[in-house]
Amino acid sequence: MPHTIAIRPLAADAATIDALAALLVETVAEGGSVSFMHPLAPEKAAGFWRAALEAAARGDRVVLGAFLGDTLAGTVTLQLGLPENQPHRAEIAKMMTLPTFRGRGIASALLRAAEALARERGRSLLVLDTASDGGAAGLYERHGFVFCGEIPDFALKPHGGLTGTRLYAKRL
Repeated sequence: MPHTIAIRPLAADAATIDALAALLVETVAEGGSVSFMHPLAPEKAAGFWRAALEAAARGDRVVLGAFLGDTLAGTVTLQLGLPENQPHRAEIAKMMTLPTFRGRGIASALLRAAEALARERGRSLLVLDTASDGGAAGLYERHGFVFCGEIPDFALKPHGGLTGTRLYAKRL
């Protein structure tokens, strides 16, 4: 029986941090370019999410989780804590879906929820970047993000080698 995708903000409890850490480790192992190299130690992934959720508690970001039943199937971060001359914008970051749950609309649901939150918080511009090799450019373009340019050799891929990054923006 298919589950409805439930999207909600996440808080720093042990079970949530463990689920986020497992998601991050698996994403990196599958080649996801989300700032970490493979192999990623679960402790390092958990530390990243602890810090991210502490920033969320301060209001600097919102970390959203997508659940299918009790399973955390995906996440996205809406970064709000930007410089004082940029109160009108937010950044989309750390979009991840467990490989076994891809193709079920989870990333689209997360993106719609992040956009709604940005609007609620008075933001009129969203920006993001995604890897040129294997990134989610198609997803973002289907949701109205406009390609603004590409920076070559921006970062290392999780398994080695360089990839560029594609920059996107969307007016809300």
